[in-house]
Amino acid sequence: MSADADAVLEGIVNRLNGEPQDLSKYRGKVVLVVNTATECGFSGQFDGLEKLYEQNQGEGFVILGFPADDVAHQEPRSDEEIGDFCKANFGVSFPMFEKSNVKEDPVNPVFEKLNAALGEPTWNFNKYLLDREGRPVKHFDVQVEPGDPELTSAIEAELTS
Repeated sequence: MSADADAVLEGIVNRLNGEPQDLSKYRGKVVLVVNTATECGFSGQFDGLEKLYEQNQGEGFVILGFPADDVAHQEPRSDEEIGDFCKANFGVSFPMFEKSNVKEDPVNPVFEKLNAALGEPTWNFNKYLLDREGRPVKHFDVQVEPGDPELTSAIEAELTS
């Protein structure tokens, strides 16, 4: 088994604007993958996620947002509308990808690997921390806010390792 056998950051996924993105671009960074939904009662977490991203991106940290409608059907918007909503309401500047499924078939390949390694999202705004090699480290439930010390400590530990 190679060192990268359990890496999540593989393959091409489209950004919200339809532009293909090779996920290997994020290797070497500490990554937080989040399943999002604009109509979710927890959508205010976009604000905290953006702050977390702004505070840590210079240290080699990135957040990757994956909108999904298959968790309680709380993402009715199109990809373009999702991008507009996130920018206008929360100033989101971290990479966001096209809407896909995180639990139901066909499951986004990133979440297939995350689900197998750390468990399926229990709701929207679950957070998955990956190390600099793109390997899953820890799964944080929706109740763990972006500024929660449990999350920020885990990110800091990965950034300094």
